[in-house]
Parts: sequence; structure tokens; C-alpha cells
Amino acid sequence: MKIAFLMARVDVMGDAERAVLQHASGLADRHDVRVISVFKARRRRFVPPDERVAVHFLVEAANAPHRATRREGPDPRTAAALAALPSEVVERRWDGRYHRLADIELEYLLQDIDVDVLVPTSPALLAYAVRFAPARVMTVHHEQRPVESGGVEREPLALHGARCDALTFAGARSEHWFGETFGPGAARLVHLPTTLAAGYRPRSTLETRMVTLVSRLEKASGVGDALTAWAAVSAYHPDWSLRILGDGPHAGALHRQRDHLGLQGSVHFIGEASYLAEEWAKASIALHTAPEDAVGLSLMEAQAAGVPVIAYDAPGVARDTVLEGQTGLLVTPKDTDALASVLLALMEKQEMRWSMGQQAAANASRFQTADRWEQLLASLRADRDSGRREVMRAARVASYALHCGIDGKGRPADAAPVSTRHSRKLISAEDHVLRQGGASLVRQGGQVCSVLDSATPFDVMQSNLSLVASALERAGIPYFVTRSTKLRHSVAVFAGQRQAALKALAQDCAGKPVYMAFLNESDAAMTTTLASLADEFLDASCAGVRIYRNVVTPSRTLRLGAAYGCTISFWDDDPEDPAYVVSPLRTMIGARIPREALVRVPTVLGGRRYPTLAAFNQALHHDIAFPIDAVYTWVDGSDVAWLERKNAVLAAKGMDTEDAAASAARFRNRDELRYSLRSLDMFAPWIRNIYIVTDRQSPAWLDLNHPRVRVVDHTEIFGNEGALPTYNSHAIESRLHHIDGLSEQFLYFNDDVFMAKPGKPDLFFLGNGQSKHFMSSNAIPMNPVSLEDEYSRSAAKNNRELISWAFGRTLVNSFIHAPHPLRRSVMYDLEETFPDHLRATAASQLRDRSDVSVASSLHHYFGYYTGRSVPGRISSGFVNVGMSEQVKKLNQLLAARSNDVFCLNDFHDGDVSEDEQDATLAAFLPSYFPIASQFEAGSTRNQLFHAGRLPGWPL
Repeated sequence: MKIAFLMARVDVMGDAERAVLQHASGLADRHDVRVISVFKARRRRFVPPDERVAVHFLVEAANAPHRATRREGPDPRTAAALAALPSEVVERRWDGRYHRLADIELEYLLQDIDVDVLVPTSPALLAYAVRFAPARVMTVHHEQRPVESGGVEREPLALHGARCDALTFAGARSEHWFGETFGPGAARLVHLPTTLAAGYRPRSTLETRMVTLVSRLEKASGVGDALTAWAAVSAYHPDWSLRILGDGPHAGALHRQRDHLGLQGSVHFIGEASYLAEEWAKASIALHTAPEDAVGLSLMEAQAAGVPVIAYDAPGVARDTVLEGQTGLLVTPKDTDALASVLLALMEKQEMRWSMGQQAAANASRFQTADRWEQLLASLRADRDSGRREVMRAARVASYALHCGIDGKGRPADAAPVSTRHSRKLISAEDHVLRQGGASLVRQGGQVCSVLDSATPFDVMQSNLSLVASALERAGIPYFVTRSTKLRHSVAVFAGQRQAALKALAQDCAGKPVYMAFLNESDAAMTTTLASLADEFLDASCAGVRIYRNVVTPSRTLRLGAAYGCTISFWDDDPEDPAYVVSPLRTMIGARIPREALVRVPTVLGGRRYPTLAAFNQALHHDIAFPIDAVYTWVDGSDVAWLERKNAVLAAKGMDTEDAAASAARFRNRDELRYSLRSLDMFAPWIRNIYIVTDRQSPAWLDLNHPRVRVVDHTEIFGNEGALPTYNSHAIESRLHHIDGLSEQFLYFNDDVFMAKPGKPDLFFLGNGQSKHFMSSNAIPMNPVSLEDEYSRSAAKNNRELISWAFGRTLVNSFIHAPHPLRRSVMYDLEETFPDHLRATAASQLRDRSDVSVASSLHHYFGYYTGRSVPGRISSGFVNVGMSEQVKKLNQLLAARSNDVFCLNDFHDGDVSEDEQDATLAAFLPSYFPIASQFEAGSTRNQLFHAGRLPGWPL
């Protein structure tokens, strides 16, 4: 067959480009293969690694202005003008490299292209293939990014995927995600991982003092993180060097970063290497800091040379390619401290380095997997020759339009998991369920969903557990609740009862919008169907099933689906030791459990009694067994009485004042506190009590009779200390621990900080009671307090002086905008250790440059040096809603919902007017938090609470 790979810039020769050329070379034995590169990015002549694979460039892009490579193309002046115009096929937000000249050249080439199969290798190129390639040409899109991590650049893949003959993915997770998301609207899905070519590869001795990093030097390459980490380790091991192989547009900036860090003697930029196998043989450690990687070629090559790998555990194939703890170590992306720590460990522990290197080489054969291209091509050819191809594509496009949908702007609507084996029977059954459910059910994202305005993620998880337990109990099938690291609930059923359990669920869920996903041993869904049709899968091999009912809010801005389902894992006898049983999905007490530990005891979850094992019913090592409260500081700046009190303080100090009524008109209450409390109710129901610290105010919407929330006036926490009224947040924060009844461990929130997704208490505290703190990369300037300092910065500098005096350590960094995990005992100790400074801060009615910042900084450092606070990791989003460039992040926050927390701040120095900010937040906040909390008087959840019907919701 004639096959053409369509690429953006083949001659940059990054991992993605090398991987495509390797695929092309593997096909060249049996097919006529060529590569079409839209842009030629470099001036030098490009020589393909395999002479059998011809490479053709369309646009000369090494110099500005761009020009067409074909002789008959537009003249230079016309080409330059076309290159200045945006593409009409690829939107800038998808990929900013394409322009009108590229449109014309691609259309010219593709409209009559003489190939059987066209393989676009990016979503943007897929848009061109669908637009311009002849109908006779089969399109196989080869995706090289982790599509499950989101991003607008993936949008063409969602829009046009149904029109492809096949979609191939370098990462298995991407294949599963796409199948679950688009179901019947997806083309044939194939996992085509990057493979290593067979042949001899030199082996490293691991005796050198070299760390090697191979990367295209681009802004988002992660190489800057590597330099930061290296700066932390190089002083300890000056005999080691970091060699960086690669080139790119960010090379100059990285050179400057190296020089600024004083690493000229130990960091060497080698440029591109022609023979990477030889370079890996020189290395003793491989470093890989790509922020996402669905190719993994460098990781494979390093391990094949027997070199242990340190890599970011980033979206893509890192976890599949690196055997954690065996062939390398994985680090949370962007955590340069952890990166430095594991670098030091591997540099200093020679035996560990050798052991990992040996295992890396021994396991390298797994990268030479069977060639799946031939099987795919044969299937495509059979579909084409039989005439099935056109029928199958029409069915896919119809299913995509019906089940996945398009929003009002022609973009794909969000989609819920759906089976790739979706049958007509399933569609018919869903239609029947929809008809029976009436207005309470809708179809969204390819599945039937219940519309509810009061169900939080934890309610949904509890309801799904109750659904499973009821079905099993009615059928008399023994089960018990287990515990895993996941938030969702799980139960165990022994493998001999698997078919009976599936039949029971099918019978119990008849006519209900309940889905069942069949799971492999990685806890990933292999196929999904309505639970009522489960008896059709009685003979299917699976490690477990996940039962769930989709819930959407009336606004459709929040959907709770499979992620909150209840997992049933099928436990079995251990074939090697009859004294043990095996869980296919790992639990909190392991995957291999002794039979003598199968002692059943009752437990209560969400007000319902369930059977569990005694081992699961204990407080385990990492469990949080202590209460955690939340404290807010809040003020309504539009309250005239509050403003008049503030004016009196200003006047007494000889400062300018404004008419309170006029000033109030300028202050807007955006109700951030209302939505922050919603975030707790939705995502952190384990919070015990909520205290709102304020000055003679209370929110009009707050249920003051709710036993879990209390308004605390400043007079309660200041007592005889300080000076009231106060308008100094530093002063208020220094007295929070005086709240009567406050728990030892508590979270401090500003009202512009929100929980962003369901989380557990161990995000903020350790099981032994230690609090965590979340350090920012922002440095505190190394100069004394000055009149030019913002008050937060001067407070940070004052904190530094106190810590230096007490512990002989100099502070460098501040902390991120996130909830602050605090301990009352630490704050009381601060009062005893620095009494004058805390007393002076409490006495400052307005912010002063002598203040210290207790809750947001001083507590964390003091707790760290006294063994009560430790560094933690949290995914925190930050948006300055006063900056138009920042506001764009809100859409990503809402679409991805990937952060643990986020902060919406306004520095009052931006280009977005107050009215625009109001409108933006009025749209965003109720979209992200559409479920009115139980703390809002008169809300559905508030009424359910007072009626004794929370937690949980009826099926």
C-alpha cells in the first residue's frame, strides 16, 4: 500500500518526530512510505534516517518570510502576505503555527494525493486531512499527545475523529479515554506504542559521573526545571555533570539560566547528537522533565542502554515506560525539590543505580512489541474492498452527532464514558429509559443522566454504594466494603459469585439509568453498558465492574459520572498459597490478604450499615482520625455601617475619608464566600465546623441556625488584646486560634479561595497531626523592609527576621494562594515566642509595615522548624480576574476541573473593568459550583439537612 505520514516539522527531530520516522521505517519493508512535512524548520539539508522513506517539505520556514517550496507556488511577495494571514482551517487557539500559505499548499498537495492511507500526526493536521483529502484515501490519525489531559489543541480530534477510518494512540490511557468518551462516535481505536528498532545497542557501564537529558529546547520542555534541580545538587557533587542534548528556540534562554545559576562548569549543552545510542552508553543517569509525553522514545532508549531513569510522572506514557522503583524513579511534575532529592539519591547510592540499570536493560525487550500496523492496515483494506467502509463511517458520524453532540459554537460537547462496544440494543434500552424517566432524565455526553440540583460528588458515591449493596443483599450474595486510595467506594465479591452478582445487578437495575463498566487489572474500563444488560457479559473476563448513575445539574455545567461509581472487585483464591486470597485491585491492606484476616464486622457509611473486614475498620497509618474545622475571614465592603466605622478610624489617624454611601456604591459583593462554602459542601464534607470571622456582619443568605456554621465577631477573638475595630487582615489572622471551640487542626480560607474537586483530609494534614504547607516559587526579595514594599511583602520580610533570630535560617520563598492548614498549638506558641511582634500586629488597625503575617506564612515556617508542619503538594490554580490575559484561564478551570484548589484574586491593577469582573464571576462561580450548599437558607440541601435527609439522595 502507499502510505503518507503528515507531519508539522519533521526536521526538528524531537522524540515525537523520531517516533513517527521509526513507524515509517518499520512499514517501509512492505509498503511505499513517505513523509510530508508542512514546514521545513531548519536551513540545513535534511537527511531521512531511512533512505527508503522519502521526505517532502511544503513550506520553507527556516527564515522569515515563509515561502512555498514548489516552483509553481506563490511568488515571494505573495507568499509573505499569505503567511501573515491566519489559517482558515486551523484556529489559532488550536495551533498557532499554521497560516493561509500552509492552507493553500496543503490543499494543493492533498486534493489529488496518490496514496491509499494518509496518517496525520496532530489534531491540526487531521483538520486538513478531513478537509482536503479525497474520499478514496483512508485516514488513520496517529495521536502523539495524551488526549486525556485536555486542552483546546485537541479539539479538532474530537470534532473530526468520527470521520477517520482509524485512530491510533501512542499511549494506552489515551486510547481508553477516547473510547470511553466518544463511544459509538469513535472510529476504530488502536494502541500503537512507540517501539525500539531491533539491533545492537551499546550498554552503559554506569561508571561515569554523567546525567544525560535529551530534549527539544522549547519553552515548555521542562529543561528549566532540570537546571533548577541541578543547582540544588551540584554543590554536593561537583564531579558530576549534566549533559543536555538537543536544540531549539529556547536554547538561548536556557543558556542564560544556566549561567545565572553559576552552573557553567557542570552543565553542558551538547546540541543535537547524530547517534543517541552512543550518548546513552556514556550516561549513568537519564533525566526526563517533559511536562507531558505520549511517545516515551528517549525513556526507552535510555533504559535499553541499561541507564536508570528519573522522569516526571507527567500525562502520557511515563508510568507505562518506567517501572517505578525498578528501572527508574518518577517525580511529580514541577516539583523541583523532589527532582533534586531523587537525583541526589541516585547519584550517591551506587548499588541502587546499578540495580536499576540492570533491570532497565533486562526489561528493554518490552519496547520491541509486535508490529500492529499490518493488522490495522489489513482490516482497513478489507473494509474498503467489501464496501463496509462508507457504511461504518456514516454510522459513526450519526452516532457522534446523536450521543456526543456539538455545542452552539460548533465545538464538541463534553462527553461521559460510553462503551466502545455500544450496540443497537443498548441504544434502544437507553431510549426506553429516557421515555420512562421523563424530564428527570436527559442524554448528555452519550449516556442517560439524572438531573438533580442537590447531589454532591460524595452523595453520588454514597448512593452508588447503596445501590450495589441493595442489589447484592436482595440476591443473597455475600460482599464486604473494602478500602483503597480512591475516593469512590468499593466492595469485594468472591470470583465464584461473579456471574450471580452480574445477574443480580441486571435484574435490580432493569429500566434504570445505571451503567456498568467492565474493568481490567489496572482499574481501567474496557467496555461500558447499561447495568440492565450485564447478563450479556457473563462470560467476559474482567477484574471487576464499576456501577454508576450519571448525575448532571440543571445548568449542565457539572456532571458526576463513572469517577464516582462503586467498584466491585472479584476476589479469588491465591493459586500459590491457599492461606491467602487475592484482590485484583489493590486495597489499603494490600492485594494479597491472609484468610485469617477475613473477619467481617459492621461499619456505618452515610448513615447505612454495611459489612466490612476488621482490618478495614481500624484507623490505618495514614488515616486522619482528628476533627478539622474551616475558618474564613470575611467582610462585606459594601456595608455602609462598616464603611462609616472605617472612616472614623481613618479620620482619627488624620487620613482621608470618603462619603460612606458613595463608597459603598463602588464596592461590590460578588458572593465569593457563598461559593467557597459551596465548594466545601461539594468537595470537602469531612470539614467539621465552619467559622466566619467578621466585624458585626453576617451574609444575608447564610442559615445562622445551621449547627455546623457560626459567625464569629472580632470581639470574640481579640478580647482585651489589639485595637478594634480593625481593618488589618494581618491583625485578624494573628488571633484566629482564639476562636472558642476551634479544633487543633483547621484550614484557613480567604473567601476568594475554593476547593476545586473532591479531596481528602490528607491533602492538608498527615495522620500524625502534622500540617502541610504549600510553598511558592516566588522569592522574598533579599533586602530590608522599605516604603515601596507592599504590606504582604514587608510582612514576609519581618517573618524572615523572626525565623532567622529563632532558628538561624533565612527564608527565601512565600506560599501559594491556597487553603492554609494550621494548628492552634503552633499559633499559641508563636504568641509566647514572639509576643511583642504579635501584640503589635494585633494592635494595628490598618496594615502596617511592622506587621507579621501569621496564618499565611509565619505559622508554616515555625511549624516546620518545630516539627509540626511539613512541605506538601497541591494543584492550585490562580486567576487575577482584573487581567484580561488571566481571565482566559477560567474556561480551562471549568472545562478541566483538574486543580485541587484555586484562587480568584483581583490586584486592582488590571485592564478589566469592575463591571466586566462582576459579569465574569457571575457567570463562572455558579457554573463551577451549581449546587447550593446546605448552609444557604432555603436551598434544597438546606431543607434536606433540616429534614434529616443528608447525606445521600434517593434513587
